[in-house]
Amino acid sequence: MPHYLIQGSYTADGTKGLIAEGGSSRIEEASGLISALGGTVESLYFIWGSDDIVGVAEMPDDSSAAAASLAVSASGKVQIRITPLLPVEAVDGAAEKARSATYRPPGS
Repeated sequence: MPHYLIQGSYTADGTKGLIAEGGSSRIEEASGLISALGGTVESLYFIWGSDDIVGVAEMPDDSSAAAASLAVSASGKVQIRITPLLPVEAVDGAAEKARSATYRPPGS
């Protein structure tokens, strides 16, 4: 199954909820959502900086990952990004295709 990087930032209201409920309940909720969509959480961590939470999940497909993103974003309490993680074999395949691809940059 494909893997995805999860990055999220709580809004002020989301942070108030995190303070009220604690981190464990939020991890359980995120894990439950991903599981309901056919995926599994490999890791979830709280961090500080521009994001508040980061993790890696395995999902059946892009549609399932997008559904998780939409469900969380619709709450308005977390700004989330889910990014596909490419295995090295996919990059090798892309590099092979790129060797025979042509491209004219703008203005050339």
